[in-house]
Amino acid sequence: MSTARASGRCLCGAVSFSIELPTHWVAHCHCENCQRAHGAAFVTWVSVEEARVTTNAPAGVLRWFASTPEAQRGFCSRCGSSLFFRSVQWPGELHIARANFLDPIDREPAMHGFFDAHVTWFQVNDDLPKKSAPVS
Repeated sequence: MSTARASGRCLCGAVSFSIELPTHWVAHCHCENCQRAHGAAFVTWVSVEEARVTTNAPAGVLRWFASTPEAQRGFCSRCGSSLFFRSVQWPGELHIARANFLDPIDREPAMHGFFDAHVTWFQVNDDLPKKSAPVS
C-alpha cells in the first residue's frame, strides 16, 4: 500500500520537499512577522508532522533565520523563497508555505489567524473564522 505524498519546491528548484499526508491543518496567518517575511498581506501555512517531511537541497542552500527567540524560518539561499516555519509553540510540526506546493494536498484553509494584525489594504471576503489568536 502506497502512502499519499505531496511535493513542492522553491522558485529556483534548489530546495525541494516532500510530505507524507495527512496534514494537521491549513490556515492563513496575518501576523506582522509573516507579512514582512513574505512581503504579502498574509501567508497560508500547511502544518505537518516534521518527521513526515523530506527536504532535498545542496549543502548550505536551505538556511534558517531565527525570526524570534522561539521561531525559525527556512528559506532558499539562492532564490530567497520563504518555505518553512517552525516554533516551540508547535513542537514537532513544520509549517510549509502553501504556495510552494506543486501537488494537491488533503485540505483547504480553515481559518485566519492573528487577524487583529491584518492589513487594511486587502479585504478578506470569505466566511472562514477570523481569530486574533495563532493558527492551530
